[in-house]
Amino acid sequence: MTKIQILSILFFLITCQLTAQDTIAKSGPFSEPRYHYFLKTIIFFDEYLDTDNGSFNTTQVRVLLPIGNKAWNLRFDLPLISASTNSINKTAIGDVGMGVSYIPYMKNNNGIALRTRVYANTAADPNFGSGKWVAMPAVIYGKYFYKKKFLWLSTLEYQGSFAGADSRSDISVTVFENVVLYFFGKNWVAADAAFRYNDVLQGFQNNAFLEFGRKITPNNLVYIHPSAAFGGQKTYNFGIEAGLLVLF
Repeated sequence: MTKIQILSILFFLITCQLTAQDTIAKSGPFSEPRYHYFLKTIIFFDEYLDTDNGSFNTTQVRVLLPIGNKAWNLRFDLPLISASTNSINKTAIGDVGMGVSYIPYMKNNNGIALRTRVYANTAADPNFGSGKWVAMPAVIYGKYFYKKKFLWLSTLEYQGSFAGADSRSDISVTVFENVVLYFFGKNWVAADAAFRYNDVLQGFQNNAFLEFGRKITPNNLVYIHPSAAFGGQKTYNFGIEAGLLVLF
């Protein structure tokens, strides 16, 4: 049995065993603006990555839609990718994604979320996508510290391909990511480290970032975060992302 089958079974077993609360605690760890699960959200962001083969720039629109009693959340991603290398300098649609999240348990100080994402093989140019359909089941744990000044989010995710071009490499990546956010006034800062093991390449594709964000209106937030990759099979050298969140 493959890793993705095992994780998918665990995902749905946990979903069946844990019962969502009748009233979701809106002051819990998944209610923070940067990772909001309870309001309709549109995120516009631009990410620049420097690689050994040139640079890549992704302009993306992400939509988050809570449904039902708001323990459920739908997500849609539409990326527009530009590349500048020795042989390529053009722009095209990347792999389009959608996902669903479920919060089976949340109190004021901690909570658990389950998430599954699927990215389709929709890239208009082979260089702008994986050439595969990829499923990404994940478990997320969130917890506040020190009077809700600090928030820790820990994610364990598996990324595995299940269809697509035979000529492209399969995808089998396990990700363990931890981010700590500190809130002060209308601002926040965050530090993140993600450890990724690529089972196909048998090497690590890790990265880390710092983030600086601010609430500029009651419903609008901006952030910027520089990042750097590390590991024997890293996919890029350094990058920077800037985004705007609109809550409605």
